[in-house]
Amino acid sequence: MNWLVLIIAGLFEVAFAFCLSKAKEATGNGVYLWYVGFFICATISFLLLIKAVQTLPIGTAYAVWTGIGAVGTVLLGILVFKDPANFWRVFFIVTLISSIIGLKYVSH
Repeated sequence: MNWLVLIIAGLFEVAFAFCLSKAKEATGNGVYLWYVGFFICATISFLLLIKAVQTLPIGTAYAVWTGIGAVGTVLLGILVFKDPANFWRVFFIVTLISSIIGLKYVSH
């Protein structure tokens, strides 16, 4: 169950990165709304991470949490913000995903 909590925490990490990017593009009061979204998503992400590490090894949980956030943010950048998607970028994303899956399987 805590693996699911950890995955959701990682998705909220992606959400707070998305909010930061949108705040950069926003004008007027919209900037503040995106920052509020950032703080809400960051708070939820950290609280879920705290919950997950109650039963998961901290090193593994933190690595998986940041990995989900990193992969998700890069994919979001490629799909939503039109960041470049060249061979090496995709190669290293796949490598990172493989490492996250590997950490999950070798953890007790």
